[in-house]
Amino acid sequence: MFGSLTDKLDSAFKKLRGKGILSEKNIKDAMREVRQALLEADVNYKVAKNFIKAVEEQAVGTEVLKALDPSQQVIKVVHDEMVKLLGTKAVPVAPITKTPSVYMICGLQGSGKTTLSGKLALDAKRKKKKPLLVAADNNRPAAVKQLKVLADSIQVEHFFLEGKTPPEICYAAVKYAEKNFIDLVILDTAGRLHVDDELMAELDEIKQKTKPDEILLVADAMTGQDAVNVAQSFNDLLHITGVVLSKMDGDARGGAALSIREVTGCPIKLASTGEKLSDLEIFHPERMATRILGMGDVLSLVEKVQENIDIEQATKMQEKLLKQKFDFEDFLTQMEQLKKMGPLESILGMIPGANKALKGVKIDERGMERMVAIIKSMTTYERQNPKVIDGSRKKRIAAGSGNTVQSVNQLLKQFFQMQKMFGNFNKKKMRGIPGGMPRF
Repeated sequence: MFGSLTDKLDSAFKKLRGKGILSEKNIKDAMREVRQALLEADVNYKVAKNFIKAVEEQAVGTEVLKALDPSQQVIKVVHDEMVKLLGTKAVPVAPITKTPSVYMICGLQGSGKTTLSGKLALDAKRKKKKPLLVAADNNRPAAVKQLKVLADSIQVEHFFLEGKTPPEICYAAVKYAEKNFIDLVILDTAGRLHVDDELMAELDEIKQKTKPDEILLVADAMTGQDAVNVAQSFNDLLHITGVVLSKMDGDARGGAALSIREVTGCPIKLASTGEKLSDLEIFHPERMATRILGMGDVLSLVEKVQENIDIEQATKMQEKLLKQKFDFEDFLTQMEQLKKMGPLESILGMIPGANKALKGVKIDERGMERMVAIIKSMTTYERQNPKVIDGSRKKRIAAGSGNTVQSVNQLLKQFFQMQKMFGNFNKKKMRGIPGGMPRF
């Protein structure tokens, strides 16, 4: 995410490297490029103008610390101002403290409301709460069915009343929840292709009837300035309590993230980072600023590892690597754990310096899937004893996985090379390295 903006900001900062002092001229030259980068990322014009002004006031005349390069000094100023722009600190969604708590989800059609509803339900379920997904969109074809499918996939209750209006459905759902000990009611409201009076009147009526604890607007991060305009329209009528940025795993230019809070005054509370129902993050302004500036996000990476990686199992695999006993069964386990963490490109983006090191490198997710297909075409005995795989076995494995014998040979060659490499490492050096995903 934000790849283009990150690259352009880095280019602007490069021109300050080697300068002995942060003069007004070299700051203004760099800020001219920063302003252009922000505008190209579809950041609101007034937001970009005020941001540049604040950075210049902080940076001009600042003495360069001996430990820092002038560009690093400016990056710090830009980072601090960007954190202010994004909201300073994380603002959590309303806690589920009463039965029922009500979350109202709104936004334009296609912004990701239904998917977010499913993600919130899954998150509540993981916290041992009982959620209810309410289909309050009877205008869009298949909207009710889509929510029902999501509800069934995570085994939570679904609510809909045929022949009733959305406000009536939502009111009835809250009453149902009160009688059936439901902890959280999630109202998946209708959207339109544009903001119109009919839509807003319907949403306002739902708000009046259900008295939601949280009114979350789903804003498509890929639409840039349009998302900000939509947020302003919804906030003017509904007084939304928070924004959720969706499709953050796509080609997000950054305009929505950097503008929406400043324009609306509403905090960004969550970020949807993938298509899976587990791909939902609390929005941390400081962490997002470091990502945009290409500085990684170690804290979020650590949290993902803690949530998805079995540390005890990883430690055992580390020992197997040292003893050259790591097999394809272990590899499959590692792959499954890695997949739970989300798209590989997103994970690598959290590692400081990875964006620069991997610039221009295409992450081949399909290549990883191809490796998994080959391994799954092996028998259990073959996975545990890769050395027994001879020519005839290779042909069977290739045919079963839809690959060529050459692809099977390549995987085996890389696997044995990796085993040898780890076997030759000094064990003392390996003790501090967590059992990690082997790189093919």
